[in-house]
Amino acid sequence: MNRRQFLARTGQATALALGASSGLFGSRISAQQPTAPPQPTSGPLRVSARNPRYFCDANGRELLLAGSHTWNTLVDMGRSDPPEAFDFDAYLDFLGRYGHNFIRLWAWDSTTWDTRANGRLGKDFIHHAAPLPWLRTGPDEALDGKPKFDLKQFNPAYFERLRQRVSAAGRRGIYVSVMLFEGWGMFHGNRRRGTKDAWAWRSHPFHPDNNCSGIDAGEKVHSRAHPAVSAIQAAYIRKVVDTVNDLDNVLYEVINEGGEKEWDWWVAETLRQYERTQPHQHPIGITGHGAERLESMLASPADWISPGSQDGYRDDPPAWDGKKVSLLDTDHVWGVGGNGAWVWKSFTRGHNPLFMDPYDGAVLGNRFDPQWDPIRRNLGHAIRLARRLDLAAMVPHDDLASTKYCLAEPGKAYVVYIPSGGKVKVSLGQAKNRFALEWIHPSSGKAVAADAVTGGADHEFTAPFDGDAVLYLSRA
Repeated sequence: MNRRQFLARTGQATALALGASSGLFGSRISAQQPTAPPQPTSGPLRVSARNPRYFCDANGRELLLAGSHTWNTLVDMGRSDPPEAFDFDAYLDFLGRYGHNFIRLWAWDSTTWDTRANGRLGKDFIHHAAPLPWLRTGPDEALDGKPKFDLKQFNPAYFERLRQRVSAAGRRGIYVSVMLFEGWGMFHGNRRRGTKDAWAWRSHPFHPDNNCSGIDAGEKVHSRAHPAVSAIQAAYIRKVVDTVNDLDNVLYEVINEGGEKEWDWWVAETLRQYERTQPHQHPIGITGHGAERLESMLASPADWISPGSQDGYRDDPPAWDGKKVSLLDTDHVWGVGGNGAWVWKSFTRGHNPLFMDPYDGAVLGNRFDPQWDPIRRNLGHAIRLARRLDLAAMVPHDDLASTKYCLAEPGKAYVVYIPSGGKVKVSLGQAKNRFALEWIHPSSGKAVAADAVTGGADHEFTAPFDGDAVLYLSRA
């Protein structure tokens, strides 16, 4: 199955699932009836002053950011050399069918990726990765037999692609985290079992045998150990900012799963200081499962963070206190994993859920694996419900629902997740007014209205269908 076949198949399945829905999505949607075109993004985003669990757009409205991302959206990856080109327009179509509004746009620091380092998701061969940010001019050959990198000359093709893809996503209503550096290869994958030792380092432009600029990071690529390396990285950061600063759908990500704490914070501050000289300022993030843990990420200069599995945010993510925006990503808690229930658990506890998506299986995973479709669908369902809420007032309240999954503005609105279905008790003692009641089926997104209730006491509700359920109560 090629990418177009994959997209057609997943698109048809999604349209049929959405076609069953009403209430939550308004009029009936079918595979033959396209949805309304998405509204372009409105930014730059900024952390909400009213509820710092969320970003708000240029109109001052808080947003739930949620969506699928995959590895080769910016840098092509594949068995061939040069690697197969990624169809970014088809990928945006895919996101649109699920109703997603956020992606991470992946960087890749090395010229190869030995996927045997990824265990059960490995392909048992070497991916080639291109283009990278610097020109390969020589003189002399790098370890892969191609011209060495000149780290003083940027590759126009890389930055033109970066701008084009961020801009295209913005026109589709999708916000983009521009990943500056990729750390998993050097931090985790470089010496994993079954791979050639130091594969990520031997294919890195900062390896002394791979550049003609006299740079040798000595495998301390993402550290402050080498001033000459830091100077090259700072010039690259400024180039990225120059490329996308005027685009309103940009967020920045320091590095994926890597980087020493001092270096992470230096990148964030270098970026912020340079953006202060530019017309726009954008949010900056640091992700988990690298050198930093939750405590240091919260203390960092970042605006948003991604907690990791070591921080306790896997199957049952704790309620978020809002010290920074949490973009809770399956990438940092499973690698590739998660399910539809995890989306609602994350949402009702104040997180913005993201999915590391195998997509068409070109990089990792199978070419079509239906187990991931529920998480994709539920991300879209959560976004559509969030648009009906005043997110600025919605706070996690585990104490208000017997299931402990409740996002609420007490007395006005409640979103409750019932993982096992059946009954749930909700405390409505904060107000004696009437509440409209709606049940949302996570599998299909179908919304079922029920009789209104009067507050002032605890109420027990029973889902009208089998399986997990979402209860939405709003003041009538």
